[in-house]
Amino acid sequence: MTTTDTPQRRRHSHLDPRTSMTLARTEHARTVDALRALGPDDWARPTSCPEWDVRQLACHMVGMAEFPSSPIEIARQQRKASAVHARRGGPAVDGLTQVQVDERADWAPDQVVLGAVRAAPRSVRGRRWISACAGRAPLPGTQPVNGREESWSVGYLLRTILTRDPWMHRTDLSAATGRPMTLTPDHDGVIVDDVVAEWAERHGRPYQLELTGPAGGSWRRGDAELMTLDAVEFCRIISGRGIGVGLLETQVPF
Repeated sequence: MTTTDTPQRRRHSHLDPRTSMTLARTEHARTVDALRALGPDDWARPTSCPEWDVRQLACHMVGMAEFPSSPIEIARQQRKASAVHARRGGPAVDGLTQVQVDERADWAPDQVVLGAVRAAPRSVRGRRWISACAGRAPLPGTQPVNGREESWSVGYLLRTILTRDPWMHRTDLSAATGRPMTLTPDHDGVIVDDVVAEWAERHGRPYQLELTGPAGGSWRRGDAELMTLDAVEFCRIISGRGIGVGLLETQVPF
């Protein structure tokens, strides 16, 4: 597949600051609602993240929400993640997520929900402040996407990825438990539209896409065969949670 990305071209968020923080606030609120809706039997169910059950996935979600709450918390988590990465190897982000889960290994479901409630406002404040001060600065290191290493800005992480991440994990919670996922055009539709725009930019080829459901819509560039999918299914495929063929082989980070 072709791509327009190179390691020398730093990726920035396409979302303006106001929109990105509105999405962040709403997504954190919906995460809390999704966790509160879980039943006693749901927390031990396996998820699409092979090493985690629902409780462990939720612990990661809380930890990642706390991550951007302050420069001190970012440094603390990164320091511990570096130690894990030195022992285990693999992608650096795996060390970070492992720290987030391990630090909450003894949390009961009620503690996880309370942690999500407390983390939400701190996360939004930290993301707003840090992205305003350093949004265009380079994020240290490179990120592997579609078999290539690319450079991200701090703003891309804070304004885009840290909203996509809990959104995708809400789809994981729904898939694991069978509980419906809250979806609306004014929130989820905006996230999906941004994902589609980045996906189209990454593959750089003509396409015609129709996504169904409350978060769906229609997109087109040039002449191409129509692809029709559910909006959530589309995002899960290009996140790597499903097997994509053709243009759907091009992945987008979440």
